[in-house]
Amino acid sequence: MMLRGKWAAAAAAFGAMAATGAWANEPAPWGLGFQNAATPVKAAMSQFHGMLLVVITLITIFVLALLTWVVMRFRANRNPNPSKTTHNTLVEVVWTVVPVLILVIIAIPSFRLLYFLDRNPDAEMTIKVVGHQWYWAYEYPDNDGIKFDSYMIQEADLKPGQKRLLEVDNRLVLPVGTTIRVLVTGNDVMHSWFIPSLGVQNYAFPGRTNETWIRLEREGIFYGQCNQICGVNHGFMPIAVEGVSKEAFQRWVTEAKTKFAGQPAPVPVQLARNAE
Repeated sequence: MMLRGKWAAAAAAFGAMAATGAWANEPAPWGLGFQNAATPVKAAMSQFHGMLLVVITLITIFVLALLTWVVMRFRANRNPNPSKTTHNTLVEVVWTVVPVLILVIIAIPSFRLLYFLDRNPDAEMTIKVVGHQWYWAYEYPDNDGIKFDSYMIQEADLKPGQKRLLEVDNRLVLPVGTTIRVLVTGNDVMHSWFIPSLGVQNYAFPGRTNETWIRLEREGIFYGQCNQICGVNHGFMPIAVEGVSKEAFQRWVTEAKTKFAGQPAPVPVQLARNAE
């Protein structure tokens, strides 16, 4: 009865999340599937995933049906004298050619998607992302070089409604409906800038700049984390991207020029093993 009650509670929680879209831009308990797409890249990824799901489902059903037929048709009591056949040219050609054709069918949209998410030559603005141990730094070269650091808000400092391990003191603010070039690099070790609902994962290597792009289709706050093990505090460098209207973004730029002017050098993060 207790187990049944737990499953009922879980089902109720799942239903509530499905009704409210609670997992839209962030991970959520009992969440299933991908986060809702907020960029064309993420939408294309979800579409490609849906196509692959159909393909692998059909293959699985076919193989299961074939195995079932073989087990029933060629079991010992129906074949007391089994066939000694070891080769069949037609069958061998078919089981070689058909998988190749399936891979070609998958490869065409796969390469198209890879080229689509690589970069966009018609970017309207550029931002720079720098990974540090253990925080992110952002720069706006097109907006008078605004730059600031983004640290995780410690659990003791969280305000009501803020999310543990995901909230930051300074969010990356971006305008919706704008094609944005994202330059990603690292300052010390390898990091990874990963926001699931935006369809972005780009590695931050010291001494190298990688490029990707995003175009927010709706306003909201989109959460991510570094998903490349980068040291003892790897789990404490989240990403928060805030999508706003173009008008609100211009107001933010005006305020940010004053807010982040003359920022002092960042304070080194204390190692977790020395925190005691």
